[in-house]
Amino acid sequence: MGWLPYAAWFFGGAFLTNAVPHVVSGVMGRPFQSPFAKPHGVGLSSSTVNVLWGCFNLAVGYVLLCRVGNFDLRSTADVLAAGLGILLTGVLTARMFGRLHGGNNPENPRVR
Repeated sequence: MGWLPYAAWFFGGAFLTNAVPHVVSGVMGRPFQSPFAKPHGVGLSSSTVNVLWGCFNLAVGYVLLCRVGNFDLRSTADVLAAGLGILLTGVLTARMFGRLHGGNNPENPRVR
């Protein structure tokens, strides 16, 4: 097997991670950043837009993990590829959204 399935699984993990904040914010009825807001990624989109965007990310993540190659949860290499996508996307989005919501500031009283 070549490297292409591992790349697909990496991005599958990234898409699944990106789905979480959008679906959760949308289901809670809260606006959240999305690529459709102005300015892109900084402005807020409606909760409905975020649920739709999150579900799109879930679908893409599913296709990349379950329909490309033979992803096996018992294979360390397969899980590592997806896990790295999850970790990298999680850290990048935490830093980006933390900058916008005060989550990266240890002086913020909401952050403890």
